[in-house]
Amino acid sequence: MMNANRFILAGILFLMVLGCRKNDQSAPGYYYVPSTLSQQAQKVLRAFPHKDTLQAYPGENDTAGWQKYWDYNEKKWLPLNDSVVMDFKPEITDTVLRGTPVLDIRPADWKYRNKVLIYLHGGAYTLFSSRTMLIGAVPVADMTGLRIISVNYTNPPRFKFDQILNQVIQVYQALLEQGYKPSDIGIYGDSAGGGLSAGSVLKMRDDGIAMPAVVVLVSPWSDITETGDTYYTLKDKDPILAYGNSLNESALAYAPVTEHKNPYVSPVYGDYSKGFPPTLIQGGSKEIFVSNFIRQYQAMDQAGIPVKLDLYEGMWHVFQEINYYLPESLIALGKFRDWVYLYLGVNPVRD
Repeated sequence: MMNANRFILAGILFLMVLGCRKNDQSAPGYYYVPSTLSQQAQKVLRAFPHKDTLQAYPGENDTAGWQKYWDYNEKKWLPLNDSVVMDFKPEITDTVLRGTPVLDIRPADWKYRNKVLIYLHGGAYTLFSSRTMLIGAVPVADMTGLRIISVNYTNPPRFKFDQILNQVIQVYQALLEQGYKPSDIGIYGDSAGGGLSAGSVLKMRDDGIAMPAVVVLVSPWSDITETGDTYYTLKDKDPILAYGNSLNESALAYAPVTEHKNPYVSPVYGDYSKGFPPTLIQGGSKEIFVSNFIRQYQAMDQAGIPVKLDLYEGMWHVFQEINYYLPESLIALGKFRDWVYLYLGVNPVRD
């Protein structure tokens, strides 16, 4: 049994990495804690720090600055990821698929050996790695019983969007070479990884590559421009995300501004009438990305794609991963599992 208090503190580390102050009801920027949340989630939200001392990100092409900031965050996140491994005890192997490093993650009770999920981690593209985003892979592996391939793509500005898309597609094709069929493979990502998941699948389709069977987008940053109602209405209400001197700099490091509305970069602008896998979109009502979720859903739904928008009252960015022990998170992860089971053809009673 995991220690919930330890993970409340570990979850707060996500914000302490940004150099923020503790959330105090008497201070400006206090985040409203709705009574509609579970008691556990209320406790986490009350402990959230402010964003008013958010550290500015490096300039778009400041490779040395980004490397320094990346190194700093890798070190800060290790305790949280070590805790995840201690709780779930997965088997984790470093390997390389078609030239791209990945983590091959297999849950302690690996059940469905003929199915696999590709995971694309978040971090505004510019931050984190497969190793420091085990929090986004290990709980999903445990909940689903599926093998997960976490792609350790090269962070911008060292690689730009087109090179990163190619890394993802190469990993997918390597799995096909291992004997998996497209119907055996799902792809999911959180935050920037959610945008990258949708963008990669759009490019697969347009390049004539058979698409995976199912997609899950967790709090997807599916429009890297500051476009949409909630970028403004929730600007001071989101306890984690800020565009200003953080997401904006990452967006520029990932792709030149002339490409920001390229569907492979910001998949809300994609043409889904040409086909796309069934997609689950999850998010919380405190995120500035809510408009992204809605617009992504509408783009797919209006094109006739099987898509579900699954929103959670009062919850924050990627809550079901960072704070995966919460009642709300367990519900969300359960819906994630059921969605991929449905479209991967997994029957827990039969299989």
